Amino acid sequence: MKKFFTFCLLTFALVVVLASCQPSSNGGGDIVVASKDFTEQDILGELLAQQIEATTNLKVERKLHLGGSFVCHQALTAGQVDAYVEYTGTAFTAILKQQAISDPQAVYQRIQQAYSKQFALEVAEPLGFENTYAIIVRGDDARRLNLQTISQAAKYTPQWQGGFYYEFVEREDGLPGLSKAYELKFAKPPRLMDMGLMYRALLQGMVDIVAGNSTDAQIARLDLLVLKDDKQYFPPYEAVPIVRKETLTKYPQLRKAISQLAGRISADEMRQLNYLVEGELRDIKEVVSEFRKAKKL
Repeated sequence: MKKFFTFCLLTFALVVVLASCQPSSNGGGDIVVASKDFTEQDILGELLAQQIEATTNLKVERKLHLGGSFVCHQALTAGQVDAYVEYTGTAFTAILKQQAISDPQAVYQRIQQAYSKQFALEVAEPLGFENTYAIIVRGDDARRLNLQTISQAAKYTPQWQGGFYYEFVEREDGLPGLSKAYELKFAKPPRLMDMGLMYRALLQGMVDIVAGNSTDAQIARLDLLVLKDDKQYFPPYEAVPIVRKETLTKYPQLRKAISQLAGRISADEMRQLNYLVEGELRDIKEVVSEFRKAKKL
């Protein structure tokens, strides 16, 4: 009996310990802000969090670097997070499964309507910059082969090795659709790699063409060339905060805080913020704090 009592006591203690290790539903914050798993997204998530904390009485739990687009969207619709910054082209083609169109205003309005109706989410006003896909080659190769556009590069891809991150390979508006639009053919399947490693692999000759982001700070610094999307394949990718309607109803002060960020970040400013974090290895919180101060937010 004594052994049984001891066993029960130890079991109870273990349950208590394990329970204390689990993350709480709100983590001590009033709202949860997430970001995808790359530098620019971490900066935008921190910007959203600091803006809310500085202009409201709300405390923010940060879940930065959470995962890819689908992970963040699912976390949002499941109520595990309350807000994150998405790109309109991603929302339109990858989440809503719509065929790409080039009109930024039309894409934005259709996302607003669909997100409200299907997911009970509110799409805030764009932050002011677009981060589209950038198909990138080495500057030396571009000069040697006289390349300016994706169409011009297409005749060389059968001899090239491509290097792409997983989501770009999987998404219809990524490599599958791009390959159809430009009739791209590769001798080997693309090498899957983390976004942070692609440029290094390109410079070291491990791959010959990659898909990056137009706001990446390293493109000019590393003598890389962004090929022109001469068939206008990619849709607009404006950065927009997305928030759960239930959260906005509970905390109405949130809407004003987020709206103050509308139109406040240009593409050049976003590239500079990315450079400060990736190039100068500055702390994201400090970089965002300085940006907000400079913008008088």
